[in-house]
Amino acid sequence: MLEILTVCTGNICRSPFAEVLLRAELPGFTVHSAGVRAMIDSRMEPDAAQLALQYGVPPASVEAHRGRWLNESHLASPNLVLAMAREHRREIVGLAPAQVRSTFTVREFARLSLNLSDTEAHETAEAAGTAPEARLRALLAQLAALRSEVDPPADPIEDDVVDPYRRSRATYELMATQLMPALGEVVRILRVAASAA
Repeated sequence: MLEILTVCTGNICRSPFAEVLLRAELPGFTVHSAGVRAMIDSRMEPDAAQLALQYGVPPASVEAHRGRWLNESHLASPNLVLAMAREHRREIVGLAPAQVRSTFTVREFARLSLNLSDTEAHETAEAAGTAPEARLRALLAQLAALRSEVDPPADPIEDDVVDPYRRSRATYELMATQLMPALGEVVRILRVAASAA
């Protein structure tokens, strides 16, 4: 089955929030997270955990999270890597250059996928066959190609998710506000990849 990796800095706020939300929305998928400078074995920050619970994530999923430091072995198998910010994407591609076509910031992924209708996504996936991995690879290639066709954001920071660590509850809520629509687009595309006719 398809595997997704979410990546941030400490692996206690943004990437685990995205991880547990995606896992809840995509049963049958494998979803992990890691941090480029992780707080190893740390739990999710309380504000991030509480927000995940508010969005319907099962408590056991939130409770089970422990921070882990991103290394090359984590990048060997994911079909899609979602960075929380451009700096994380750079570090991911530096560790695993082969992942360049399957690594996006989560908000960049959403910005690009908004230019890919459900009909177009299904057509792209169907042309790739019935294997979910091949279908997703084709969809990611189409999204990557849109990088040169779609206008970039006026401010590049719009492709990043704000880092709420040691900041106010309002900043955590902003993180969630930025992530939720982006994760919705990720779910939409991944469901197309997994749903061969």
